[in-house]
Parts: sequence; C-alpha cells; structure tokens
Amino acid sequence: MAPRDDAPAAIDAAELRRVFFRVFPAVGLAMFGAALDQTIVAAALPAIARGLGAVEHISWVVVAYLVATTVAAPVYGRLGDAFGRRRMLLVGLFVYGLGAALCAVAPSMDVLALARLLQGLGGGGLISLSVALIGEVVPPRERGRFQAWIAAIFASASALGPVAGGVLTEAFGWRAVFLLQPPLAMLTAWLAIRRLGNAAPGDARGFAFDWWGLVLFALFVAPALFALDEARRLTAPALLLALGLAAVAAAAVWLLWRQERRAKDPLLPLEVLGEPSIWRANLCSALMSGAYVGVIAFVPMYFAAVRGLSPSESGFALLPLAVLAAIGAMVAGRLLSRTGRGMIWATIGLVVAAALMAATAFGTGRLGVVAMAALLGLVSIGLGPSFPMVQVTVQVAAGQARLGTATASVQFSRALGSAVGTALVGAVLFGALVAEGGTAAELFVLLVNHGPAGLAHLSEAEAASFRDSMVGAFRAAFLCAAALMLAAAWFSARVPKQRIL
Repeated sequence: MAPRDDAPAAIDAAELRRVFFRVFPAVGLAMFGAALDQTIVAAALPAIARGLGAVEHISWVVVAYLVATTVAAPVYGRLGDAFGRRRMLLVGLFVYGLGAALCAVAPSMDVLALARLLQGLGGGGLISLSVALIGEVVPPRERGRFQAWIAAIFASASALGPVAGGVLTEAFGWRAVFLLQPPLAMLTAWLAIRRLGNAAPGDARGFAFDWWGLVLFALFVAPALFALDEARRLTAPALLLALGLAAVAAAAVWLLWRQERRAKDPLLPLEVLGEPSIWRANLCSALMSGAYVGVIAFVPMYFAAVRGLSPSESGFALLPLAVLAAIGAMVAGRLLSRTGRGMIWATIGLVVAAALMAATAFGTGRLGVVAMAALLGLVSIGLGPSFPMVQVTVQVAAGQARLGTATASVQFSRALGSAVGTALVGAVLFGALVAEGGTAAELFVLLVNHGPAGLAHLSEAEAASFRDSMVGAFRAAFLCAAALMLAAAWFSARVPKQRIL
C-alpha cells in the first residue's frame, strides 16, 4: 500500500530505507538510461553525419527524439494514473528498446530520424514514471533523504554520456551507441517485474483516453520545437519558416485549451495544472531549465572561439556546469527532510546562481578557463535545488491520484523551457553580434552550423577581431541567462505550497 501524502510518519526510517531500495534498482536504471540517451547520442552525431550523409538533416536526429519525448510524457503520466505505472513503464521500455534497435540498423538519415521518433515515444515516460513510482512508496518530506541517490543518477549519466558516446563511436562505430540501449532496457524491465510488484495498479474504471487532446498537443509541440530549431539557424528563410510554425503552434494551443475544458478524462487536466503551486513551480522549472541548457549549449562555442580550446578540452571545461547541480540537489533534499521547507531552497539557490552568472558575464574575456569553469560549477550548484524541490512540490499539490500527470508536467515544462531558453540565449548572442556590425554575425552562423572548422579560413587578425566581438556577445548572453534565473527565483518564491508535511 503506497503511503499517503498526508501520512508521512507512517513508515519508520528502517522500513523507509527497505521500501526505497526495493524499488530503486529498477527506477534508477530507467532514469539512468533515459538521462544517458540525452548526452551519449550527441557525441556520435558527427560520425552519423559522415556515415549516412545528409549533414543538413542531422538535427532531425535530435529534434525527432525531443518532440516524441515531450509529446509522450503527459500520455504516460495520464495512462500511468489510470492503468498503473509499472505497467506503463514496461510498455515504455519495450518501445524505447525497439526504437534503439532500429536506430542501430538504420540505412539512411530519414530512417534514423523515424527510429529516433519511435525511441522517443518509449523514452518519454521513463523519467516521469520512475519519479512517480518513488512517489508512490516514499512520503514527500522523506524523499529528501534519498535525493543523493536520484541526483547521482543524473550526475553520472551527464558525466558518462559524452565520454561513453565518444569511446563507443571511436572503437566500434556510431551504431554501437544505439546497440547499448536495448540490453539496458531489457535489464530494467526484468528488474521492474521483480522489484515493482507492489506498485499501485491504477484505476481505469470508466476511463476514456483523450485522443483529440493528444492530437492537438502533438500539433502544438512538434511545430513549436521545429520552430525553435529553425530559429537557431539564424538565416532569413529559417526565421520566416519558424514564424509560420509558431503560428500553427499557437492555433493548436487555443484549440487544445478548448478541448481539455470539455474532455471527460483530459490528457492535461486543467484543474490540476492550473493549481497555483503547480503552474508556478512548473514555470520556475521552465525558466531555470532554459537558462541552464541555454548556457550549456553555447558555452562550448565560447571556449572554442574565444579560448581556442579543442572539442575535448571544451567538454572537460563544461563538466562542472553539467555535473555539480547534483550537489545542490542533495543538500536541498536533506534540508527538506530536516525542516519540511521546499521551494525556499530553490529560491535561495536561484538568486545565488543568478548573481554568479552575472559575475561570469562581467568576467567574460578576463577570467581564465579554470576560473570560469569553477564559477560555472558554482552556478550549477545554485541551480541544483530547483530540480527536486519543484518535483516534490508539484507531486504534493496534485495528490496521489494524479501523481503521474503532475510528474509528467514537470518533465514537459523542463523540455519546453530548455528549447525556448536555448533559442532565446542564441538570439541574444546573435543580436549582440549584429549590433556590433561587420562580419561577426556571419562568422557566428558559420560557427553554429559547422563548428570551429567553419572559421579555419580566417587570418590571425580576423580571428582576433571575431574573438573580441564574441566576448561582448557572450556577456549579453550570460546576462540573459542570469535574468531567466532571477525570474525563476521570483516564481519559486510565489509558490503557495512552501512547506511539505
């Protein structure tokens, strides 16, 4: 029997540890596989482009998976609430593993993109269902005790993904990256069957799936994410296409809102998602994720264009930002268990992170590589508390019956926020270069589309001038990220549910 949110003291410490470690091997491995996929494939993209050709379509491999996971997340959350989360986790693992196997044998870029779409339809529920399954058995306030284990999953996946992807690609070819995932999915499914036998079965009596809601949600997500991907190309035709796609997404949102108001079992229950603690926490999460992923996306360009680092050196310099958020998450988890206070730790962390991000902005061009990497690592620690605090707050506000839907809403807000934040930081960066005049903006487009190789033709004087322009542009981009963090802190402080009982 899952503990109720209003009875956190029902299990003593020893029993709580036993219950947690009964379910953690299965859900932890599911989280690890889903988190690893987000980074391990990125390392193989250059090799995929060389092997399959169609370099101009390489972004499809990333965007197709992102679209599918974003669409699938609320579907798994809603179906998990109705039919049981263990059952839906097994479905997700099967589809995810099948998609990965098809990726490994894809003969062309088009087939690979379709296989990634299928893989994303499976992977979309792995993280949210795993977190919800922990929520079934661990009372909200006590989840902080085990945050170290959850944070370790994401930290290890973030650190291992690029390294494993590079090693596998170099030693066995890019297909090995996808061949790693079906055995991982099968092992996770076996553990889920063995370890999650007491997971809540769900209550599907009278349930009617909201198919129109799913169609309209997909018609919003896909054009929106493709619009953001096109906008990052920073060319006039791409921007025009992005505006058209954005218009389609806006129309779909309006129709989706009307559909969800009248649906018997809505895909996105407005009465749940409209609860102030939930939508404000989700908006905080979206803004924070946008700043975090936006910085991660463009900092390697800074290290390459301004500091002259190789791709591998840039990767190592980025590690503190990518990994150290786990420390902030673990500290906040312990503070939650001791004090019962949740979002206050996210608010404090976000304010500190914003101040450090502003310091990074004003130090751009003067800070050494080690100092800048260390400062970005401290920013990451400040952002860390937001991850668990938003998750727990949203789950408690939604209640046990809508645990899956609420958990999936956090995943959706992070995915959409990451995409929007990356586009916004890129737009500020590009706009600052345009404002400076000269060829800096054109050279930046070359850097975005072709990497450091796109600047190989520059003379030493031209390269130095471009570096100076990039310093000013990155200062503006980092200040934009700091502003997003401050906005996230404001919404975090405005969440009504500040105590977790």
